[in-house]
Amino acid sequence: MVVAPLGSGSTGKEAAEGKVPVHIAIIMDGNGRWAKQRGLPRPAGHRAGTDNIRRVIESAVEHGVKMLTLYAFSTENWKRPGDEVRGLMGLLLYAIDREADNLNRNGVQIRHIGSLEGLDKKLVQRLQYAVNLTRGNDRLVVNVAFNYGGRAEIIEAARQLLREGVAPEDITEELFASKLYTGGAPDPDLIIRTAGEMRLSNFLIWQAAYSEYWSTPIYWPDFGKEQFHEAIVEFGRRRRNFGALGA
Repeated sequence: MVVAPLGSGSTGKEAAEGKVPVHIAIIMDGNGRWAKQRGLPRPAGHRAGTDNIRRVIESAVEHGVKMLTLYAFSTENWKRPGDEVRGLMGLLLYAIDREADNLNRNGVQIRHIGSLEGLDKKLVQRLQYAVNLTRGNDRLVVNVAFNYGGRAEIIEAARQLLREGVAPEDITEELFASKLYTGGAPDPDLIIRTAGEMRLSNFLIWQAAYSEYWSTPIYWPDFGKEQFHEAIVEFGRRRRNFGALGA
């Protein structure tokens, strides 16, 4: 992957007068439909979607985005046919082996958000390798939401507070948020969903309380730098009042 030098890219006036989201989260949808449209098997769509991640990471760096969260595999995806699930696991392994060293050289930090329960031992090892390898990088943080579910995340945070013996009256939003998989990270400013769907699908449901939402009918494998830029420009046009009265 070739990443533009720091300070370069398209974050000037054309990118919404500098109003670039700090944290963008993406629901990468439409791989299967992309494949069907082309008369290809579903795994071909997932492979094309995995290959597209490189292009979107490059776009995030070029625009000066600091955190990118990618919804790669949900807890509900276990309901899919076994062959497809195994294929998705293999694609994450392939992506780590292909990209981890290069991302590290370019200052990108990889984090995993989600549960490791039920994942193949080799996949867990490679995922932990990528996380440890890139831990010190701060040019862009990429959260890989794999085996992730928003409701499960909230339940686990509540269980953690109980395990720590925190009194109910001492629980605050800030304390609760610190126990989530994303603890310490800023909430997403912008959530992008591809393939035209208009729902969160159990993704970052606590963190998305005040996120802006942008949907495109384009399937994920075809979502490129032009669409990424378009989403950022649209974000810059919106007024975010967080419940207060606007000016």
